[in-house]
Formats: sequence, structure tokens, C-alpha cells
Amino acid sequence: MAFNIEEELKKLPSKPGVYLMHDERDAIIYVGKAISLKNRVRQYFQSSRNKGVKIEQMVTHIARFEYIITDSELEALVLECNLIKEHRPKYNTMLMDDKAYPFIKVTVQEDFPRVLFARQMYKDKAKYYGPYTSAAAVKDTIDLIHKLYGIRTCNRQLPKMQGKERPCLNYHIHQCPAPCQGYISKEEYGESVKKALHFLNGNYAPILKELEEKMQQAAEEMEFEKAIEYRELLGSVKKIAQKQKITNSDMEDKDVIAMAKDREDAVVQVFFIRDGRLIGRDHFCLHIAADDKKEEILAAFVKQFYAGTPYIPREIMMQYEIGEAEVIESWLSERKGQKVHICVPKKGEKEKLVELAQKNAKMVLDQDKERIRREEGRTIGAMKEIAGLLNLPEISRVEAYDISNISGFQTVGSMVVFEKGKPKRSDYRKFRIRGVQGADDYASMEEMLTRRLSHYETYPDLIMMDGGRGQVNIALKVMDAVGVHVPVCGMVKDDHHRTRGIYFNNVEIPIDRDSEGFRLVTRIQDEAHRFAIEYHRSLRSKEQVHSVLDDIKGIGPARRRALMKAFQTLDDLKAASEEELAQVEGMNSLSARQVYEFFHVAKQN
Repeated sequence: MAFNIEEELKKLPSKPGVYLMHDERDAIIYVGKAISLKNRVRQYFQSSRNKGVKIEQMVTHIARFEYIITDSELEALVLECNLIKEHRPKYNTMLMDDKAYPFIKVTVQEDFPRVLFARQMYKDKAKYYGPYTSAAAVKDTIDLIHKLYGIRTCNRQLPKMQGKERPCLNYHIHQCPAPCQGYISKEEYGESVKKALHFLNGNYAPILKELEEKMQQAAEEMEFEKAIEYRELLGSVKKIAQKQKITNSDMEDKDVIAMAKDREDAVVQVFFIRDGRLIGRDHFCLHIAADDKKEEILAAFVKQFYAGTPYIPREIMMQYEIGEAEVIESWLSERKGQKVHICVPKKGEKEKLVELAQKNAKMVLDQDKERIRREEGRTIGAMKEIAGLLNLPEISRVEAYDISNISGFQTVGSMVVFEKGKPKRSDYRKFRIRGVQGADDYASMEEMLTRRLSHYETYPDLIMMDGGRGQVNIALKVMDAVGVHVPVCGMVKDDHHRTRGIYFNNVEIPIDRDSEGFRLVTRIQDEAHRFAIEYHRSLRSKEQVHSVLDDIKGIGPARRRALMKAFQTLDDLKAASEEELAQVEGMNSLSARQVYEFFHVAKQN
């Protein structure tokens, strides 16, 4: 039955919940929450309300809606966040970034704790520090802690496995006291862990003093290698300490959030303050509508950002007051397990931090606009230029075709796709030519295009052939046969195999070599050629391996397939040891020896 919007509006309950708007293809285009579903959803279809351009446009695409009732507005908020993250609706303000921040994890629940790199926080009684914005900086810090405090890096279960295996290399190079052998007591090791925890809390003074003294002592005793080692460690600690430029007197964990926007884009800047120190910052890009209000953008950002990050600070300082602040506070407090406060600072140090975040957001937005402008010149602008040369109204999607073979051996075809001037690799296709004997590029192209055009899913705006009149005519012939009509041009090369121009409608059209359109045609042609060559090379390698394996006694079809899967090239197969060959699925020690001796013993004789 057809969905009758007027009738369905009458059935809406006056209860909290989440509503989902669907278009004519049944795709979810908007997700929202409401205290009263009846009042909120009806507002979209009331002509008297000032809904804004984006919402008005969205309403014209609504074919049906559905809703989910919840017990409270807080439950509706949680469900809304989950549904937006899962479906990424077109008309919701969406984060363009999906980032996971690293943590430093100290396994204090273990008898001999470790310091680890972690992407997620778990309720496992370990201590977590972060999140940090740089994975490289986290790894450098962990390496430094291992060197400074002799923290073990192995994953042995201690003391259960003490003495069961030999100590690792770190013991021999004096970077681990080998608790795995019982060479250090639990209490002594625990003291080193305490020092590491102080270091992670930002207390650098003791280790700086200790390293300075050790460096001076080593120099006085003429142990210069040790002195250099201490000097390098000292430099590493100072480098980490100097990153903590901004401090906050109350030592609380905070996020500082501010934004800058223009008509279509917004950038939100977040400062991460942990234990009173600014440990990092990051920015996030959002697609918005011209009439989206700053408060609405920040509210959408907060919900999406904290739905995806495992760590929530005690305080979130915002540039503007946001709607639903109390509900969002309750949600975040429930997720954190303790009270979370959202505030808008009006004066003092906190206001200056928010202002600094806003300036950074504005700088990123300005820089991105310039970068986007240059990128659009290379991509969308280049597409427009090509459309103008060919007198076509618009070009968004281009398919380019090429053939590759060596003296007719293993002829293959490639199709690459460019959308809005950028390669869309998920739509690339490979073709193995089966109905053509020998090196006949025209016949091979005809077979490839017939197979492709007979099963079109998405029609391109332009087909580009690697070649001139002959290749274009083949494409036109196939299109007439299958009843498809798409503009076709040829990418013509000169005697030096460089792009020269475009062949279209029986005319070769020259292109300005300094134009973005010319550079894009060259990139498309090179990409089609590269993709075909790579496919041909992989088939040649497999065919070479296949033909050689036919001559080895005891290697049947099943083992041949397994070896070809495990070793992509003949050189890889020749270089394999008996042990490596025996580990291949379906192989045993006897068949491995037969393969190994075929390549080695036979050569020696």
C-alpha cells in the first residue's frame, strides 16, 4: 500500500522517540529525536513554519517516515546518535572525519605491569593516559619510558611463567631487568612503574635531574658512550616536556571546542587538556547548509564526536550555548560514570582558550578553502574544461579503457573510472580476453566493450579510449550493437608515446599542454595503462609458475593451486626453503622436498 503521509501523521504518539525520514528509494535521509514525536514530526509538513532551505529541500524528498518510541528524551538522544553513525543520512550535519585516538595503557592490575599502546579504553582496571592526537608521539613516549625505567615489553604471564623461557634481547642490552627470570623483585619493579606513572602525569623534573647527574658522572669517569646515551635520553625527555606549552591551574581534564564556518563548510577545533596540560589538538570538517546556525552545528558535532570517542573529560568548554545541553550533559555523564559539565566561558583564562581554538578553526578553514580551490581546479575544473572542448553540457563520470599483451600472450583489458576528476578505484574492472587469438587490439577491445556495455549498471558521461579513430570506431560499433549511446573520445598519443590531443566526432582536438584539462587526460590515460599492465604482469607470473609446476613429480592440481596462491612469482617459489614449502596448505615434507630439489638439486647437476 502507498504511504499516506497525512494519515500517518495522525497516528503519531505524543511520546519521546526517534524518527527516520526515507526517500523514494527507501534510503534514510534524515534522523532526528523528539520529546513529542507527534509535535516534532508534524512541524516538517506545516507550510507556515520557517524551516530553512536545507530542511525544506529534505521535505520534498520524503516518501515515508518511521519512528521508534523510547522511555525518555535521554534514550532518544542515545538512539539518534547510534542511527546517525550507522546510516550517515544525507540531510544530517555530518562529520567528515572518523578518527580514533590512541592512549597509553599501564597494566597496573598485573604483578609486573607493562606500558602499552591502545586504541580503545576497557574496564580492565588498567590506567589510561590520553587520548593523544599523534600515534607517532605516543609510540615515541612509550619507547622512552621503556628505556628510562626498564619496563618490560613482553606479554609473558608473570610470575606464572618466570624462568620457563630465556630472557629476551632487552635484558642483554640493559633495557629490561628481566622480571621473567626473577632477577628483580615485585617491589623493586613496582618502584620503576611508579616513576613511569609520575612521568606520564607530567612530573619530568626528577628524571631530568637524574639523567643530568648520570651524564655528568659518566663524562667524569670517561665513559663517553654512556654519557652520549644519557644525553640523548635527556634530549628526548626535554622534547616531550616542551610540548606541554599551555597549562591550566585546576589540573582537570577538559575539551575546548570552537568553530568557524562559511556558507557550505565548517571546521570545529578541539583542544585536549589532560591533567591541566594541553596534550594535543585536532580539527574536524563538516558539510553544512548556508542557513545552519552555529549552535546547531556545535550540538550536532558534540553528539557525533562523543558517540565515537571512548574518553570523555569532566568539562567541555564551548564557544556557544547549545540546544539540549542538559540532555547531552546527562548522556555524557552516564557514559563517563561521573558528572560531565558543559559550559560557555565568559571571561578569564578559559575564555582565552576558547578564543584560541576559534582562531585555529578559522585558520584551518581559510587554508582548506585555498587547498580545495586548487584541488577543484585539478579535478572538477579540469572536467569542465574537457566538457567545453567536446561541447558536452557536463562531465562527472568518465570510463577509460586500455588493452595490454605481449605478442598476443595473455591479452587483458582494463577499465578505470574517474568521478569529478578523481579516480574511483572501487569501480575499476579487469577483463581477461578469451575469444581473440594473437595480438589483435581492435578485436580484444570489441570483446571487452561488448561484455562491459551489455551489463551496464551506471552510465558514464564520457567513454575515453586509449587510441584514436580506430579505437573510437570500435566503441561506437559495440554501442550500436547493444543499444547504448554514450559520448566516446580517443586519447591520442604522439610518436614519443605522450598524450597529444582528443579525437572526437571524427576530429582531433588539440589541448593546451599547460591546462588542467590536458593534465587530467594524461592522468586518466596513464592510469588505464598502468592498471592493464599490472593485471597482465600478475597473470604472466602466475602462468609462469603454473607451467613450471606441471613438470614437478607429485604436484597435482590442488597442490599447484596452493603453491600459486602462496608464491605469486617464480622467483618467490625458487627462494623458498623446504620448511616454508611444507607449511603451504596441502603440502607435506615429501612434496616440499620434491619441489625444493627440482629447483636446486637439478640446477647443481
